[in-house]
Amino acid sequence: MSSTDVVALILEDHRRMEDLFRTMRNAQADRSAALGEFAQLLIAHSSAEEDEVYPALRRYKNVDGDDVDHSVHEHREANEALLALLEVEDTGSEEWDERLEDLVTAVNHHADEEERTLLNDARENVTADRRSQLGQAFRTARAKYLGDDCGDLGKVRELVGAAGK
Repeated sequence: MSSTDVVALILEDHRRMEDLFRTMRNAQADRSAALGEFAQLLIAHSSAEEDEVYPALRRYKNVDGDDVDHSVHEHREANEALLALLEVEDTGSEEWDERLEDLVTAVNHHADEEERTLLNDARENVTADRRSQLGQAFRTARAKYLGDDCGDLGKVRELVGAAGK
């Protein structure tokens, strides 16, 4: 992570998630390790967005608040798909492959929409200085979540359970 622009940082995470999907789809790869890294990244990334980025973007009149709400909803869907995959013990099973594809679909759908809506809006309507400030806040929050082992199965279960209430 070399940039401090929040848009660039989010895009970097999206590309890393795509790399991890490729690894998880490879039956010869260490799927379990890739899933562990993915789980940490997804939860830290989405939590940092919801804590630091989305509330700030919501304040801009040219950023659609409904897009922010929709992104939060899609984070919940991705977290549920992640939990379903984490709960499959055999990484070589058909069930694991099916749950992986559910996760890929949820995350790629969200990333694509977020890139076309919120991130484009942020690029066009938020000053470079403010994007840098948001990037630093995003980075700090993301690091805190990663340090707390946020992708641990038990923590993902808690997160999904709390979101369902």
